Amino acid sequence: NAAAIITFNRADKLNAMNWPTLKALEQQLIKAGEDKSVRCVLITGKGRAFSAGGDIAGYTTLQKDPVAFPQFVDDFIRTIGRCRDMEKPVIALINGITAAGGLELILGCDFAWMAESARIGDMHLNYAQIGGAGVMARLPRLIGEYKAKELVFSGRLLKSDECLAWGLVNRVIPDDQLLEEGLKFARGVAEKSPNSVRNVKHVLNRGVETDLPAALRQERERALIHCLTLPDSMEGINAFVEKRKPRWSAAR
Repeated sequence: NAAAIITFNRADKLNAMNWPTLKALEQQLIKAGEDKSVRCVLITGKGRAFSAGGDIAGYTTLQKDPVAFPQFVDDFIRTIGRCRDMEKPVIALINGITAAGGLELILGCDFAWMAESARIGDMHLNYAQIGGAGVMARLPRLIGEYKAKELVFSGRLLKSDECLAWGLVNRVIPDDQLLEEGLKFARGVAEKSPNSVRNVKHVLNRGVETDLPAALRQERERALIHCLTLPDSMEGINAFVEKRKPRWSAAR
């Protein structure tokens, strides 16, 4: 019960995200965020793709609609934001091809692990599109301006060893071990104080979104509030001194 596993299930479409898929993803993220028994969220795909991005075939009508298309993009941005704003870790388990909107989704996760056979790229430009849900804002912050521009302009898919070397993913894992490694990580998170995990994620996320002096102030303020007011903070110290397992309070 430590993890909620969200799996894209449009394998015949390379798990491309149409509007119903996007809405279902958002609802699953909301459900996982509200379930206090869930300590970690894992997102993956069925078949040979994590997600090839938006459903290009559907864009033949959607992208002609000046009302519906901006709403779709806004819904996508909001859904990615739910990954980032959730008070528990959200991990992308990249099982296969990941492109365009699929890349934007993993950039909204806390980090990404990748199967050895998987591939990641942007590919918007291959179809005269440009990303609108974070690839041009978040990708340079993650891997640097030069590498981000190369990936976007080339439109190519990177192999797993390249993704690891570029800093696009944290780990490369044998295909048949990807999910189990994700579950193992979730079990480790479940052993930690849920309120402490929440505070750490908040500080880390806000820190990279501002300048260093402001980030340091935010870190100090949250650390003092955490250590002085959260019972789990003292429980962790007492458990260490008494050589026992800590008994954490319920998630707030």
